[in-house]
Amino acid sequence: MPVRDLEARIRKRQIRLGVIGLGYVGLPCAVGFAKAGVRTTGIDVDRERLDILRRGQSHIPDIPSETVTAVVEGGTLELTDDYASLGELDVAFICVPTPFTRAKAPDLSSIVAASTSLGKYLHPGQIVVLQSTTYPGTTEEVVLPILEATGLRSEEDFFLAFSPERIDPGNRLFGPENTPKVVGGIGPASSTLAAVLFELIIDQKHIHIVSSPKTAEMCKLLENSFRSVNIALVNELTKLCGRMGIDIWEVIEAAATKPFGFMPFYPGPGVGGHCIPVDPYYLSWKAREYNFYTKFVELAAEVNQSMPYYTVAKVARALNACGRPVQGSQILVLGTAFKRNVDDLRNSPSLEMMKLLVSDGARVFYHDPHIPKVEVENPQDPNRPLVFESRDLTSELLQAMDCVLIAVHHDVYEIPWIVEHSRLIVDAQNATGVRPTNAGKVVKL
Repeated sequence: MPVRDLEARIRKRQIRLGVIGLGYVGLPCAVGFAKAGVRTTGIDVDRERLDILRRGQSHIPDIPSETVTAVVEGGTLELTDDYASLGELDVAFICVPTPFTRAKAPDLSSIVAASTSLGKYLHPGQIVVLQSTTYPGTTEEVVLPILEATGLRSEEDFFLAFSPERIDPGNRLFGPENTPKVVGGIGPASSTLAAVLFELIIDQKHIHIVSSPKTAEMCKLLENSFRSVNIALVNELTKLCGRMGIDIWEVIEAAATKPFGFMPFYPGPGVGGHCIPVDPYYLSWKAREYNFYTKFVELAAEVNQSMPYYTVAKVARALNACGRPVQGSQILVLGTAFKRNVDDLRNSPSLEMMKLLVSDGARVFYHDPHIPKVEVENPQDPNRPLVFESRDLTSELLQAMDCVLIAVHHDVYEIPWIVEHSRLIVDAQNATGVRPTNAGKVVKL
């Protein structure tokens, strides 16, 4: 089908669109196009997730259940685990997970599986857009060969592009509708068609076309490496300030008064989520193919990965100052999500800290209003995870604890009340403020 005809059909919403993977990236994508009046099919191998969505319930806080209900009941969003439906679709988005292995090597198995399944139903005139975060070259070196193995040719028979996801869980200001989209096609036709697609859900002025998928893929890694490096900088200075008896939070507060040349980043017990802990390793792994070593980026990742250990050591020193060892102490972890006000556990530093505390002999409890149950790696038997359930946050629970670790500062936490009823607090999030009252019982990160 000629590109102009495809473009016209897209603008008139006379297309059928599919999204492979309905997680934190795929569901907002599917719902966004369905809300725009595009007939959309969500494809996921998790049948339990599909059943939840069919009932009009959302498993992602940023997507209200009533929005899911509206597009499902309105018929613009269909849900299936059958890849055969791709044969009837004009557009296919790939939004599957891209974790790393224990050896910090990229795991593209989900992208390969999705591309292989899509290849079985690829047909002339189809547009494919990869949105999963990955290393530069994935679209051209992994996805393209799988699709062209069908005998169809990119830019002639089908069209292929990469557009990085920019989802920030819990962000109330920026979502899929107003966050600019970067698009890099395998050729000019692919770039144009992908950009026209996104114009259905976002203003044209917010769409930025780059010269290639590699550029778009590197754009995503630059964004997250920038954050990783700057977080690592303040984390490293936090350790130094601790030795010097300086409050790093007060330092940042003062530095942030400068109206130019400074952007505040904040320390914490580690970084979580899918992107910040993962992307530096995707970049460094690919760089080695070119005999290049991203030492700066890798060092930042190492500093950030050290923070759960630093925080647990802080807990141990705080207990020791009170004449109590970690072994046998009761410790309450406040917050297990990877960031504030979300229910996302991916790569959460809290899980690592709970494992370390258990390994040191502590009796560990947790509370998180967004996460009722968590599994933590068992230091004694990695094949049998430890299961914890969120405790009710009461004054009795706080008073029974030897130490309360504020790992995530959810909005629901009434910090003055928590401080009042706790014997000892290790504050890893500056929840108690730069100059906390009751400073004698509060130990800052």
